[in-house]
Amino acid sequence: MNTFAEYILEEKELDSKMEIVYYLSKKSKIFFDKSVVFKVELARLFINYAQIDVDKNLILTACLLCNCKKTNNAQNIDKIHSYAKEGASYLSEIGFGKRFCKICEEVNRYSQSSPREKESDILELIDQFGGMLLDRPERIGFKADEALVLLEHRNLKAQYNRYLHTFIEFVNFIEKIQMGEVTNMTALRRLVKIYNETEDLTKFIQKVIYEFEPKVDQLIAQQNEEITEEMFQKVEGANRPLFSEETTKKIMAHIQENAKIETSHAE
Repeated sequence: MNTFAEYILEEKELDSKMEIVYYLSKKSKIFFDKSVVFKVELARLFINYAQIDVDKNLILTACLLCNCKKTNNAQNIDKIHSYAKEGASYLSEIGFGKRFCKICEEVNRYSQSSPREKESDILELIDQFGGMLLDRPERIGFKADEALVLLEHRNLKAQYNRYLHTFIEFVNFIEKIQMGEVTNMTALRRLVKIYNETEDLTKFIQKVIYEFEPKVDQLIAQQNEEITEEMFQKVEGANRPLFSEETTKKIMAHIQENAKIETSHAE
């Protein structure tokens, strides 16, 4: 019989993965709420944008499970410092390999695990940036540009994250994607809006997977086509002759005529 780890890693469809984790959370009381789904969607978009050489299936699975021992009690500092390591131990118990568990443990830096896995740097960016976009009891969610500033100049000021600058480029790109229905709204703001307006976890999953994802993917594809077309136009513009074909012929004829005159004078 397959372990739970083998079962969920073999499942490639993201909605089915979420369903598996949902039922695991009911059975084993692990942490799984809307914020997890929100961050997984953010991770999916980032990986698709960046085309990083990582296992997408592994990353999305890790993103679903790396906070499995997280607590909602933001005042419990000891738990905040230990939940990632505790989560890694739990994941090991249900069949995940040593490297997968290490990736999940390194979602934050409290365990001081080193050297860090490259996948962990992705989880760190998603976890911190995604968390800042969402409301908390003590504050409202930040706007994307505000969250980027805090991520780079406060949270990771003294830390090296190999994908930070690529992630900043991704956020700037995705912020250009407009998903407004009545008024213009960026893709990230739209995702936050769905999060805020949908209380039920399963309904939120459905809205993200079956409504948000198809639309944002289509808009991103259109945006990429426009960028590609603009690049081709610039290249064509750079290679386009300065004068029309007719004008060029006249200029060349004039040059040739002058050359004949100069030759005859030389003789």
